[in-house]
Amino acid sequence: MIKKFTLICSLWLFGPTQGEGVFEPYSQKIPGSQVTFDMTPIPGGTFTMGSENGDSDEKPSHSVKIDPFWMGTHEVTWDAFEMFLDKNYELAISEGPIGDIVDGLTRPSIPYLDMTFGMGKEGKPAIGMTQYGAVQYCHWLYLKTGIFYRLPTEAEWEYAAKAGTDTPYFFGTDSSQMGEYAWTKENSEELTHTVGTKKPNPWGLYDIYGNVLEWTADQYDPEFYASSPEENPLNPSSELYPRVVRGGSYDTPAAEITSSKRYVSSSDWKRIDPQIPKSQWWFPEAPFLGMRLVRPLNPPSEEEIKAYYTAAPITDY
Repeated sequence: MIKKFTLICSLWLFGPTQGEGVFEPYSQKIPGSQVTFDMTPIPGGTFTMGSENGDSDEKPSHSVKIDPFWMGTHEVTWDAFEMFLDKNYELAISEGPIGDIVDGLTRPSIPYLDMTFGMGKEGKPAIGMTQYGAVQYCHWLYLKTGIFYRLPTEAEWEYAAKAGTDTPYFFGTDSSQMGEYAWTKENSEELTHTVGTKKPNPWGLYDIYGNVLEWTADQYDPEFYASSPEENPLNPSSELYPRVVRGGSYDTPAAEITSSKRYVSSSDWKRIDPQIPKSQWWFPEAPFLGMRLVRPLNPPSEEEIKAYYTAAPITDY
């Protein structure tokens, strides 16, 4: 089963070449609404992943080749995520009919507490979703737009965050400059903030550090780098915990955030969830967790895309 899952992940990551289109920044409108989000092109290339000066799980540093992709200019915000949560909400704001396929998509259970944690929604990153919930949001976007959106791999995330640099931060080595680029423990007042209000990294990505941790597609393995593939590496998520999240959050000290720092998901994020089994959609103790989208330049086939989106969730019992 794990081998089959690995094959599926390999297919959606690489996919057959379907010809290069216009590789430029663009704004995606969600059909049936006035909501848009921006995507930034990330050129393909080779970089050094990990750090010999970082934690033990960042070693060995190794050369990795990455294919080109678009990445969300900002973290996914509530206005773009909330339509996915509730079909009635989507119908209420829609300019036209919602297709039967979209209507039939399984939506997240309505959380039993305020998933904004009182921090507000307007312009703020959506928070608290599981990796499964994040993938199903990408599925919903695919059904709405016809474009294959997914989570970044850990390697894609780090490559985009480093943006051609080889220092701990894309702006150099001095963590005291972090406040110009990120909302961290020092300046956030323990709150999420409107996306895009700090300076971007050299490739035009905002809040790649801080604000909220961001999901990747990878299972966490502290030894993975020792045997990581040289091109487009991916460690498929075959177990529920732990999985890799990146970038730090509003609750992370600036000195603890680097481009190569690896963070992990935890079952503690569901500790107060009274449901049995626990929700596959929400982490009721993770107000610091969000997501960012990726679109590969050369998408996989329809069959491979479907396999990615419909992989069975792994559930807490």
